[in-house]
Amino acid sequence: MEDEIWSKGPKFRLSCWLQSRTISTTGPIAARVINRAERLRKHDEEIARRPEFDHSDTPIEVTKSPNSPWEYGQGVRMKSPGTDQAHKEIDPYAPNRQKTDNYHLLISGIAPRPIGFISTQSGDGKTKNLAPFSYFQVVDHDPPLFIVGIGPKSGQGKDTLCNLKQSGECVINTVSESMIEAVNATSIDAPYGVSEWELSGLHEAPSTTVSPSRVQESVFSIEGKVVDIKEFPEYAKPGMAPTAVVFIEASRFWIREDAANENYSHIYLDKLRPLGQLGGMAYGRITSTFDVPRKMWEDEVTENDILRNFTSRNGAKVGSQV
Repeated sequence: MEDEIWSKGPKFRLSCWLQSRTISTTGPIAARVINRAERLRKHDEEIARRPEFDHSDTPIEVTKSPNSPWEYGQGVRMKSPGTDQAHKEIDPYAPNRQKTDNYHLLISGIAPRPIGFISTQSGDGKTKNLAPFSYFQVVDHDPPLFIVGIGPKSGQGKDTLCNLKQSGECVINTVSESMIEAVNATSIDAPYGVSEWELSGLHEAPSTTVSPSRVQESVFSIEGKVVDIKEFPEYAKPGMAPTAVVFIEASRFWIREDAANENYSHIYLDKLRPLGQLGGMAYGRITSTFDVPRKMWEDEVTENDILRNFTSRNGAKVGSQV
C-alpha cells in the first residue's frame, strides 16, 4: 500500500497526508500545502539543470575597485545600466500592500546579509535549539555587541526567542559554504523540543561561559549573553506574537586555529568562505574582492587641490576638520 501511494506522485501523497489529519483536500490549507509542494518540485527540477558547485577552493581574486582611479567629487564614473531610470515611492503600510510584499522587497534589496547561526537552550537546559538568522549584524567591538531580529512564525514566537528570554545565553556561529545544506535544515518549522542538531547532523562543541553548545563545523563562534530585548507589535495582525530585537554581548570568541593570524586578530577569508543571504532562497559566495582604503582629512587636504578648494569655500583652515 505504501509503495502504491509513493508511486502516484507528490500531489496524491499530500492528499493522503491531509486526509489522515482530517484536513479538507479542497480547502485553503490544502491549497497552500499543495501550491508550496508544487513550487518546490519545480525548483528541484531547475536545480537539476544547473552546473555543479565548484569545490576546487579556487583562490579568491583581488582586483582594482570599480572606478579606480577615483577623485573627490567624481561620483559614480562607471555607471551601470538603469541608473537614469525613475524611482518608485512605496508606502510600506498602504492598505492594499501585503506584509509579504515588504518581506520579499527587503530581503532582495538589503543584500547580501550575514547569517547568524544561533545555538540556544531552554532555561531548564532540557531543550536545545539551533537556527539561522539573516536579520543579524555586529553592532560594535568595544564592547563586542551583536543584534538579531526575530519575527514570529505563523503568528507564534520562535523557539530561539523563547530560549533567549529564559536563559539569556547563546552562541552565534558563522556559516561557511560547506555547511549550508545542514544549516538550512535547521530552519524547518519543527515542533518545539525537536533537536535541530540531529536534523542537521552538525556536531556540538563545549562552551565555557554559556550553557548552549558551539557548532564544531563553524570557523568562528561567539559565546554571548543577552543585554536587552525590545519587542515591536505586528501592524498587519495586531495581537500576534511581536517581533523582537535582541542585543547580545560577546563573552568568548572561538576561532579555528588554522583560520587566523598569529594573535587571532584577523580571520582569513579563504578559510572562512562565508555566505551571504540574498532574496528568495538564494545565497551568494565570495569569489572576488577589492580594497578601498579610508583616508584621513589631515593627510589628504595638504596634497589634494580639490580638497583645498572645498576647504577655502567653507572658510576652514588647511589641516583642520570641516
